Amino acid sequence: MTAWLLKLGAIVIGYSRDVPTTPSFYQVNGIEKRIIDIKGDVNNSSKLKTVIYEYSPDYIFHLAAQAIVSKSYVDPLDTITTNILGTANLLDALRDYKKNTSVVMVTSDKSYKNKEWTWGYRENDEFGGSDIYSGSKSGAEMIINSYLKSFFNLATGVKIGVARAGNVIGGGDWSLDRIVPDCFRSWHSGKPLRIRSPEATRPWQHVLEPLSGYLTLAIKLAKEEDFHGEDFNFGPSFNSSSFPVKRLIADLYKQWPTKILDTPFTIEGGSFKEAGLLKLNCDKALHLLDWFPACTYEETISMVADWYHNFYQSSGDMMELTNAQIEFYEKLGFNRGCVWAGNE
Repeated sequence: MTAWLLKLGAIVIGYSRDVPTTPSFYQVNGIEKRIIDIKGDVNNSSKLKTVIYEYSPDYIFHLAAQAIVSKSYVDPLDTITTNILGTANLLDALRDYKKNTSVVMVTSDKSYKNKEWTWGYRENDEFGGSDIYSGSKSGAEMIINSYLKSFFNLATGVKIGVARAGNVIGGGDWSLDRIVPDCFRSWHSGKPLRIRSPEATRPWQHVLEPLSGYLTLAIKLAKEEDFHGEDFNFGPSFNSSSFPVKRLIADLYKQWPTKILDTPFTIEGGSFKEAGLLKLNCDKALHLLDWFPACTYEETISMVADWYHNFYQSSGDMMELTNAQIEFYEKLGFNRGCVWAGNE
């Protein structure tokens, strides 16, 4: 999101507790040199409010979260505090804010109570969670809804929208226990990836897909009052990108230039419960935002593998390739009729 905003000419103020991985997208792209970079925790309510009032942003994208499912089992309180109280702190900082500001609150597809349905969850389906991470995201949704109804009428100037996405893959992710970075770490070390649930099916999407939705929602909030308080799912088409984990790994491995392994993965027992099937219905985004995904599954796989291959070849500043992939995606969107790509 930061890279894309910079490419669009925005002045970006980043607010984050730390750099959670080494390496990181933030470091290898030299992000700290390109933005107003503020180290702060969303759980520090006074500092968060001070920063917002000092810089007076036109747009706020709330993506701060403890987003790793396995970590939520190790440190559940940090997950709950960051995802629920951190969300409340941002909303509370904006409660008396008078400037016209568009705020996109990003939660997760894990907010929905997962019933292992074969059809996608809609924005009016039930929230809930049988694990800490899902519960924290469901809790964040409840906090957003209650703040919206209690404090944020249109007279405040702050307009809020909610965005949900999941199964996002793309270059620059090095989080632990996430399928794509685990793949490339393992293969770069000459080892097969160890996975828990090869048959688990997900609708995979490139990270730029939901980001295009978040940007579209932010502009709609700024221009049209009717979008205040609305929530949207952003995900791929049901049938074109929904594949089991083992298929994703095999397709990524086909793009990996050094194939020295007999098998790209081995199977080990899972240590915690994971959803077998979780899809989003994105009809609301299509009909109200004119948003739909621009990438095919094959294009997604190609961009992801190309980013990591280039990183492991050079380990230098990757911003040029990152911008080239954003530009490629923008052209895909334009050629395929996406409104956000300038087709209005």
